[in-house]
Amino acid sequence: MSKTLTEYIWQPTGQYLRSRVADFMAKQDISDWRELVARSAKDTEWFWREALEYMQVEWFKPYEKLLDTKEGFAWAKWFVGGEINIAANCLDWHLQDGPSGKSQSSADNRKRVGANHPAIIWEGDDGSSRKLTYGELNQLSSKVASCLLSLDVKPGDAVGLYMPMVPEVVAVLFGCLKVGAVAVPIFSGYGPEALQTRLQDAGAKVLFCADAGFRRGKAVPLKTDVDDACTKLPALKHVVVLDHSQGKAKINWQAGRDLHWEDVVDKADTNVQTLALPAEAPSIYLYTSGTTGKPKGTVHTHAGALAQIAKELGFAFDVQPNDVFFWVTDIGWMMGPWEMIGVTFWGGTMVIFEGAPNYPEPDRLWEIIARHKVTQLGISPTVVRVLRPSGDGWVDKHSLSSLRMLGSTGEAWDDDSYMWFFNKVGQKRCPIINISGGTEIIGCHLQPLPVVPLKPCSLGVNALGMDADVFDEQGSSIVDTIGHLVCKKPAPSMTKGFLNDPDRYIETYFSRFPGVWYHGDWAKKDKDGFWFLYGRSDDTLKVAGKRVGPGEVESILIEHPQIAEAAVIGVPHEIKGEGIVCFVVAVPGTETNDELAKQLLAMVAARLGGPLKPEKVHFVPTLPKTRSGKIVRGAIRKRYLGETKIDTSSIENPQALEEIAKLLN
Repeated sequence: MSKTLTEYIWQPTGQYLRSRVADFMAKQDISDWRELVARSAKDTEWFWREALEYMQVEWFKPYEKLLDTKEGFAWAKWFVGGEINIAANCLDWHLQDGPSGKSQSSADNRKRVGANHPAIIWEGDDGSSRKLTYGELNQLSSKVASCLLSLDVKPGDAVGLYMPMVPEVVAVLFGCLKVGAVAVPIFSGYGPEALQTRLQDAGAKVLFCADAGFRRGKAVPLKTDVDDACTKLPALKHVVVLDHSQGKAKINWQAGRDLHWEDVVDKADTNVQTLALPAEAPSIYLYTSGTTGKPKGTVHTHAGALAQIAKELGFAFDVQPNDVFFWVTDIGWMMGPWEMIGVTFWGGTMVIFEGAPNYPEPDRLWEIIARHKVTQLGISPTVVRVLRPSGDGWVDKHSLSSLRMLGSTGEAWDDDSYMWFFNKVGQKRCPIINISGGTEIIGCHLQPLPVVPLKPCSLGVNALGMDADVFDEQGSSIVDTIGHLVCKKPAPSMTKGFLNDPDRYIETYFSRFPGVWYHGDWAKKDKDGFWFLYGRSDDTLKVAGKRVGPGEVESILIEHPQIAEAAVIGVPHEIKGEGIVCFVVAVPGTETNDELAKQLLAMVAARLGGPLKPEKVHFVPTLPKTRSGKIVRGAIRKRYLGETKIDTSSIENPQALEEIAKLLN
């Protein structure tokens, strides 16, 4: 963030001062947004109790106790004794078939939109479009649920989703939720190994996939990756295949395991009862990568995920039934389920998009906004960096007057891209709701509100109900200085450990500052209470908004028979925000050349998917390590980026850093 861009660029007026969060403030007798933010952080239990009542979250059985911390912060339990289901709140409720109106509220702050209200607008890679109403989405979700029951899927069983952004993937998500299955969304750009690792860890019993997806006019095979992944998945009994390419993609078929969508879903019964589940029943396993090779499975509950997502879409983005909400994302990233659950909870219409944002022309997104009268647009800084160089003329061709809010997440903004998004796309009248949190909380620690003024590149204020702070190395709260982003109190949506790895969960979030959630971001809160982020304080990489652990890339590199060791770092990238650079030590006697480097790049792309292909491979004689043998990626990154003042006291072979420095010449 530039030091010159510290003044407010947007002030709330008119409709923004009449938004849902303003109504909530009025009903709580709170006149100032600063009071709301401060009170929601200081007394989080007050906030979540009042927010859920205000939002009219419906329960099959009301909770008896809001929060139980007998086992400590890390294992806090929320909504004890309550029974709920996300699908009941997002679909059944709008069709007036919810859990008997048990919302613990007599207010009318949420509207039932009815069966004929548009739920989904799908935009295909080729420009084709489909629409589903709430009634049609509920019917298709019920068929998926019926299919799952016929395949002997029981509450708590994991079901994989490896599909492009098509209407059917939304139905699969809600179909899983209806019957208590745990949805495991996986990015459709991942290669077979990344797919296999996640399905194996989750113990997925059924996988829904498409034969192919489409990007830039070409069919991208998906079923072939599924076949490769399934060779080591003994728990996986069935693969349900959607013919998305309409026969254009040639696929292999394994009788008994593989099932045609039209046979088991389209012909299924729609008379399926949404299951009442304990508040802490798992709803979604979302995978995020850390600094070791194995991805982390975060566990999100029905009540916790719903509470956080509904609050964010309702209070920060003010989603109303007449809104058309468009976030450019994939089902495999947190923002996919986040959008699907949040928009339907409030009865809005979501646009889901398959394809590239600049295909067939650089105005693809702007054309969609104009044609469908999109009101909220969510986008990553990477996409803005891709579209901006095409020129302002592509934006000027279309009326973007329907927009009332912009959104962003994924990585840090640069000043020029942020201001172009604000000035050109938002026409200086739309606030940028720049949010940050993570897969681990299926929501945000930080986010602006429509009643709060904005500074450029800021993430606004503490997300409501989140006691976020900035700590120095000693664990003291600091202001106007860069430090560690932490959260000092539990929140409903925080992951219930890591799937199959509770010790790693404690080590990741609670070992640095005991009793406090350590999130792993560098952050600063200025004297006015506005937040700014400065990247990861751990080794996790964010490439175009997608997280991957260095260890996951390194483990692939060292599988090559001519590679002995590898280290991976993230470096600034003009388009992606962060790019991957690899340092490898070859087996003695190996000829290191461009051909070998190309092989390594291709290996990573094949296994993790093209978007995560590294930018560069460097061959080095050795890697800098601590005395305990740990590779010091942070020192590698600093030296590679030209820094000379590096603490080498813990490095056993500091001369290795000088070999890396030679690469700069």
